[in-house]
Amino acid sequence: MIRKTPSVLASLLLLVFSVQACAPVGLVLGAGAATGMAAYQERGVDGVARDLRTSSYIFEVYARTNHLLLKDISIEVYEGRVLLVGQVTTQAMRAQAVRLAWTVDGTKDVINEIHVTQAGGLLDTARDAWITTQLEAKLTFDDKVLAINYAIETVGGIIYLIGIAQNQEELDRVKNQAKSISYVRHIISHVRIKTPQPAQQGSAQGPAVGPQSDP
Repeated sequence: MIRKTPSVLASLLLLVFSVQACAPVGLVLGAGAATGMAAYQERGVDGVARDLRTSSYIFEVYARTNHLLLKDISIEVYEGRVLLVGQVTTQAMRAQAVRLAWTVDGTKDVINEIHVTQAGGLLDTARDAWITTQLEAKLTFDDKVLAINYAIETVGGIIYLIGIAQNQEELDRVKNQAKSISYVRHIISHVRIKTPQPAQQGSAQGPAVGPQSDP
């Protein structure tokens, strides 16, 4: 496990992500405002800080080991669950990205959504960014969704979600918002549901934490 003081690179990354990850779409907040926004997240200020620290360490170890991983892979960390999303050209790069993420202190789970492909290009990258921005905007202005509790990545027209939903109804609403966006091919959710579902037929059901795929 990596346990050390962050380097200058990691510290700068931590500062950048602490601002960006907590801000509504289109806004750039100062450090004090970002801290205030973090307090409203289900994971709290300490949880946000831990996840940002874990993310910055992963960025650092990628930069030191294979900088191409930073170009091809996006990292989201939520409650210690590391979501890796992207497209790489070899199986070896995919395996390396997962292995390195596991070496970082704070990593509780690694969700591997990295695809090995030769496809993709600038058009796909721009379209994916547009899809993510569209969904962030829809959730931000949806008063029935706590958008601050969701992280979104889009690769190849597939939307990946991670975070905490207040209940199944909220998560379904998020998915429906995603389905309404042009060029979306698929939705994969790694969102944890805060409120457990009621027991059915005498068996207790806990909150959903596994992947849920929607066409």
